This record gives sequence, C-alpha cells and structure tokens, in this order.
Amino acid sequence: MMVWLWGINLWFFSQSNVNYSKIFELDQNHLTHHEIWKCATWMTIVVPTSMTAYLYLYSCGEVSLAASQPVLLYLAVVIILVFPFEIFYLSSRFFLLRTLWRIVVPLQAITFADFFVADILTSMSKVFSDLERSVCRMIHRQVATIAWFEADSVCGSHSVAIPVVLVLPYLFRLFQCLRQYKDTGEKATLLNALKYSTAVPVICLSALKYHVFPDRWTNVYRPLWLLSSVMNSSYSFYWDVKRDWNLSTFTRIFKFNRPHFLSHLLYGRKWVYVWVLGSNLIFRCTWTYKLSAHLRHNYLTVFAITALEIFRRFQWIFFRVENEWSKMNLKPNVHISMSTLSTEEDKLLNSSSHDV
Repeated sequence: MMVWLWGINLWFFSQSNVNYSKIFELDQNHLTHHEIWKCATWMTIVVPTSMTAYLYLYSCGEVSLAASQPVLLYLAVVIILVFPFEIFYLSSRFFLLRTLWRIVVPLQAITFADFFVADILTSMSKVFSDLERSVCRMIHRQVATIAWFEADSVCGSHSVAIPVVLVLPYLFRLFQCLRQYKDTGEKATLLNALKYSTAVPVICLSALKYHVFPDRWTNVYRPLWLLSSVMNSSYSFYWDVKRDWNLSTFTRIFKFNRPHFLSHLLYGRKWVYVWVLGSNLIFRCTWTYKLSAHLRHNYLTVFAITALEIFRRFQWIFFRVENEWSKMNLKPNVHISMSTLSTEEDKLLNSSSHDV
C-alpha cells in the first residue's frame, strides 16, 4: 500500500513542477512514478499469490508445503534487495539499503532523505511488529499450526520483542535529531527529539498490560498510558502543522499568503486544507480503538487502523515536501524546477539504469 501511495506522491510532484529529485539529492535517472507503480504491481500480484498457495496447500493437508510459502516469500524479498547484479534496479536498491543503514547508524550528517524515510518507518512500526511475529513463528516452526493463534505463545502478545520492534523507528528518529543538534546546534532539533521520545512511554506502558495483574493495569498503568498517548498525539499534531508543514495558523493557511505549489494548484479549495488538518488530528488519535476490548483484538480493526496511519503519512508527504521545496526556493541560486531537467518520458526512453 505504501509503495502505491508513494507512486502517487511522485506523480503529483512531477505534475506540480516540483523537483523532488533535487530535494532528495537523487540522480537524474531516479525511479519515476511509472517504475514505482510497476514494483507495486508485482508486489500486489506476488503477495496474494503466495497467500492463495498457502491456503490451498493447507486445505489439502499439505501443512509442510503450506508453511514454506511465507518463508519463501520473505527470503525472495531479502534476496532481491541484496542481489548484487545490475538487474531489479540495482542502484535504487543500493540507495534504499544505504539510507536504511544511515538511519540505523547515524554516524554521518543527516540528510533530508534520511529523516524523511525514518519518519515513514515510524508510521510502519505496526507493520514491522507483525513482520517480527511472522519471522518468530517461522523460526519456532509455528507456521500453519494452532500455535499461530495462541496469544500467549512465545511469539504472541506477551513477547518482549513486540514493543522493542515498535519503539525502534522512534528511537532511530530520536537519535537522528540528536545528531542534527550536534551538527547544527539548532534547539528545534531537541524539541523534535522530545516529540519522538513521547512515543516511548506509550509503547512501553501498552506492553505492560500483558505482564501485570489486571487491577494493577486498570488503576495505575492504564491512566498513565492514556496520559502519555494524549501527550504524544497532541505534540505530534502540533509538530506536523507548525514545523513539518510550516503552517503557523489556520488563518494563514486559508489566506494562501505563500506561493506554495499545493496552494496554487488547490487555490479556492479550502476544504482540502480542512480535510487534511482534521483527518491528521483524527488519525493521530486512532490509538483510542484500544480502549475497546472487542476492537483491540479484532484483526480487521487493527488492519484498518494500520492502513489509516499509512494514509495519514501519505497526506503528510505532500505538505512536508512542499515545505522543503519552499525553503529551497528561498535560497539564492537554488530554484530549479522539473522543467530544467528532462521529462520523465524522456528519461524512460533514454535511460536503462535507475536510482531511487
């Protein structure tokens, strides 16, 4: 889903004359939205096919073969990512892996692409948590067995690995902010680090639910979890609007005082800004579904909440890139539009290698 939406982001930027390759410091042969959608198409075909094969083999009693399907799928993804030959967009895969490494080990100065990808990873923390559960069950041979559905199994909700995986993207982003403060001395980066640190107690307190007595959870930890969740959502929403999007006040947004590309394209459509601000706040508060016991353990509800967070990040990208593009245009000798580069169609016709 995120890959499809990222393709839409790139398509919109290319149509809006926004030089996103300049923003992300990409090579002129970077992947266009056409290649992104091609990758998304293959993923959309392969994953359901693997799931169908799993269900079919399991229904036929071929438990071992059924269990091998997710293992083969995950192995294929890893092999394709690290395949060291000039196929499957080698330079693009190298760029992605290098960026992920820079996120995990922030030893160098942080680039826009580094913290941009890291922000996206925070929205996918639940996806990584589910991935950890799947890998855990593969390692412990719980695939296609009754243990898959046992919440208290070694890979179930009581696993300490779940909150660890959930919190890692936020810690990576926090360390990036500290690295930025070391390099620039800007105090705003410390305030940004504080924002990501507010996610830590939310995740840790939520995990305690499975390790304390019910009365202790209800009377002590649940109120603390509620308080920390409200603080995290409020702080994150404020930072989205004030810092990431640079929208100082609601009045300023609707006056369209700044010649942002998005404001120019959507001029007069104030409902778009009302929707983005309102939906961003609502999506920031989707954690409230956990207050309902029957929703907390409903797989469809959890899936829907995860999808909404990815969609929120998809919306966030438009305004975050818009803000960065505006900053670049304010600098002398930096204003470079997409028209100064070859069109995407020309690149598709004349290029055989691609970078992200």
